[in-house]
Amino acid sequence: MSDASRRELPGTGRSTSSAQGLRSAAAWLASAGAAVQESFLNELSEGERLALPFLFEFWALEHQLPPAGHWRSWAILGGRGAGKTRAGAEWVRASVEGALPLSPGRCRRVALVGETLDQAREVMVFGDSGILACSPPDRRPDWSATRRCLTWPNGAEAMVFSAHDPEALRGPQFDGAWADELGKWRKARETWDMLQFALRLGDHPQACVTTTPRNIGVLKELLELPSTVVTRAPTEANRANLAASFLDEVRARYGATRLARQELDGEMVCDVDGTLWTQEVLERARLQEVPERLDRIVVAVDPPAGDGVASDACGIVVCGVSCEGPPQGWQGVVLEDASVQGLGPSGWARAAVAAFERWQADRIVAEINQGGAMVEAVLRQVAPSVPLRKVSATRGKVLRAEPVAALYEQGRIAHARRFELLEEQMGLLTASGFQGQGSPDRVDALVWALTELITAPAEGWRRPRVRGL
Repeated sequence: MSDASRRELPGTGRSTSSAQGLRSAAAWLASAGAAVQESFLNELSEGERLALPFLFEFWALEHQLPPAGHWRSWAILGGRGAGKTRAGAEWVRASVEGALPLSPGRCRRVALVGETLDQAREVMVFGDSGILACSPPDRRPDWSATRRCLTWPNGAEAMVFSAHDPEALRGPQFDGAWADELGKWRKARETWDMLQFALRLGDHPQACVTTTPRNIGVLKELLELPSTVVTRAPTEANRANLAASFLDEVRARYGATRLARQELDGEMVCDVDGTLWTQEVLERARLQEVPERLDRIVVAVDPPAGDGVASDACGIVVCGVSCEGPPQGWQGVVLEDASVQGLGPSGWARAAVAAFERWQADRIVAEINQGGAMVEAVLRQVAPSVPLRKVSATRGKVLRAEPVAALYEQGRIAHARRFELLEEQMGLLTASGFQGQGSPDRVDALVWALTELITAPAEGWRRPRVRGL
């Protein structure tokens, strides 16, 4: 640690080398008067002033500093923008610069594991809060793209791995690892298991896990281990480093939903009892890429009741089906959640037609229970010739949704990306009804779309096939 890190802060009677001082020094200095700030800076030498921006212990929030004690894994659970990435990058930096003990005569070797190679490189290595950004010029590592490896001046190395390829961790060995966003790895258990076998160097190999918590088995098991220490922080903890409008916008949009508790408060949100779609099922549904050919695409509309006042939402979901999707030979794909809120009939009709044109869909499927002839009339006003199929609900929401949920269980339905608000509603639909507020308009539209495409298609979409007798 440099002299700057051990200096006593003027007027505090406290050294920056004390744990509490390190946690509060920057906050104290920011709130101090101009005279105190000037006095503090004047007491620093030129070298100390240059070193201060890279002294993370001075600037860090409490949840970003490694805990004391003998632990195997340190899990940092936080909301979006809570400073998890910076904490992981600084932990790696401290490790390779000698803050952690190693066997004599050996340089540290660290594994950097992200969801994909691109994300690991762009976030963990080159990101605004990544390793290169937080390293001082005289200790900045060199990046080798061919080896996917960072090499420090002292000989330490950090190699990048993808959670999509757990077998790549079979063979290498490390005495440290940083696992970023473990909660959204598609092959989380397989990759985490392979990483544990690779952590076998040194006297006490450790792993730092930075993730927004998700209700997946391997993460819950990790948090329950006695060798794991956990720190938590909501997004608001890092308010000073976020855009002023960001928190207001996301809090207004997501309110007190389960999604907000997970993505902003950093809470582990468990499945609702009896849900038709568990978090594990939804995580398995993630697609790496949309099939090049979709045999049929529909836009389903679940109109709001009444005249579309501000509290009402119109569910608009776009789905397609490909007869070449592995492994069953066909696959349904949720392409877009285009739902809108607070619009009158002409507003949601325009949104539905826009989605139809955007995806070059085959038809619009619209529920008419709430609006009857009005639903068709407003759609025709926007696009007189749009292909339209009107459907009426003769069974309850749960009964209609159960066949679609079964297709998810079988792995026949995939999501082109993460649809936060749609999946929030899916997780709240249970065998005994919808457990959220209002109506599950997005789920209703999803069910109508997939019912039209797969469980009760209006016309055959599967290509002709030859069957041997």
